Amino acid sequence: MRTGPSFIGIIIFFGILFLVDWYVFSGVRTVTSGFEARTRRIIHWSYWLVNISLFVWAIALFFFVPTEKGMPRAFMTFMGVWIMFFVPKLLFLLVLVGEDVYRILKSGYQLVQNWMSPSVEHVTDNSRRKFISQVALGIAMIPLLGVAHGMLAGRFRFRVRKETLWFPDLPAAFEGFTITQLSDIHIGSFDPESDREAVRRGIQLANDQRSDLLVFTGDLVNNMAAEMLPWKSELAQLNAKEGKFSILGNHDYGDYIRWDSAAEKQQNFSNLLATHEEIGFRLMRNEHHVIERNGEKLYLVGVENWGTGGFVQHGDLDKALEAVPQDGFKVLLSHDPSHWDNIVSKHHTQVHLTLSGHTHGMQFGVEIPGIKFSPVQFRYPHWAGLYHEVQRRYLYVNRGFGFLAFPGRVGIWPEVTVLELRKGGTPGISQG
Repeated sequence: MRTGPSFIGIIIFFGILFLVDWYVFSGVRTVTSGFEARTRRIIHWSYWLVNISLFVWAIALFFFVPTEKGMPRAFMTFMGVWIMFFVPKLLFLLVLVGEDVYRILKSGYQLVQNWMSPSVEHVTDNSRRKFISQVALGIAMIPLLGVAHGMLAGRFRFRVRKETLWFPDLPAAFEGFTITQLSDIHIGSFDPESDREAVRRGIQLANDQRSDLLVFTGDLVNNMAAEMLPWKSELAQLNAKEGKFSILGNHDYGDYIRWDSAAEKQQNFSNLLATHEEIGFRLMRNEHHVIERNGEKLYLVGVENWGTGGFVQHGDLDKALEAVPQDGFKVLLSHDPSHWDNIVSKHHTQVHLTLSGHTHGMQFGVEIPGIKFSPVQFRYPHWAGLYHEVQRRYLYVNRGFGFLAFPGRVGIWPEVTVLELRKGGTPGISQG
């Protein structure tokens, strides 16, 4: 057993959840008011059975499942199931609250009318309340089905996203040069038994692109190097003509779990560094690598994690650019897009293209023609896809290969990025 938040805090938290459940239950009773008695009882008992089961599950996990070495898959499974039921209840609640506010305002208006004209009669329309509850229930079913799909299939719905980027100063020898980008694998979130074929499918999809270069932009693991032990052979299969390069993300430093000693944490980090080499990646830690073709050069630059909002800032762009010509064509690997916002886009040395990840697109959102939204955009202005707010300085944010905390993806699918570099007179973008 372990310690955690105060007992009073737990009571308050679950008390709020109970009030939400009770309020939603009032709407369920309204919807089922016309049902046969036996059916109505089954629905009512099922509603509370699900909620009580989640409560017991949460208590069992909290007190009896250790989390000192990271978030177990059991916690992620619970979080997914809890979200699957809570988000629909929240939408249901919001609709009911809107209806109750309307009723309160209407009752106030009627009181004023009664005071001014006592002879006026008002009829209570209970059918409206039932209709609104039915509408709320229908709305609530949409996220329930969406989250269920995201957990069962969405997290493995790998998508190839292609972009063509034009640069007037791209060395001619690199015309048509292609880069496949992976990011945020978070391998510890995958189950080695049930998820192996899905991971292999994603890796094969990356290899099928046959790009000149393959890069990985951080967060190989959730916390521990040991998470990679069952997966080394799969990730070693990744390949590209000009090699494989990688950088570190914020999760790769082991900062989010409790270690018995500083030495243990350092050993874990050393093991992770060795793992990159074992699977064939050249790990770049504030350094650069020169790719040469027909006497012309492309400078691949890689920095350690640098992020705002409490994330570690080990990245050193100046160090990584040492000995890189000012006019050299540069592609930067930097895990957190806030590095581009705060440092890269303002740097005196032009970095032509920055490749990042980190946000996962929050694993939840909407991306359809004309609409691109995720709550993560309130934290990160550049959160998914291609950006070019600064002339000839481009940023691509990969949506991530894996998942973390919530074991699913809804609307923001796991991604394999393919970028083609083209030489052109005017900077521009054509989406593929």
